[in-house]
Amino acid sequence: MSQSVSCNSCAYYEDHVANSTKVAEHAGLCRFNPPVTQPEPNARGLWPVVTSSDWCGHFAEARA
Repeated sequence: MSQSVSCNSCAYYEDHVANSTKVAEHAGLCRFNPPVTQPEPNARGLWPVVTSSDWCGHFAEARA
């Protein structure tokens, strides 16, 4: 997959600290879908973690 259509250049990708306090190298959060619920009733939902070179069918070019 071309780097120009990977998560790193997608409008829905957030280069961010992953769903923990640790920074995951070359990883971010996909904001296309809502957070995924967890099995525990009091647990918070989590955004899917993706790498900057991942890709999917929901790609939308990031605009400045």
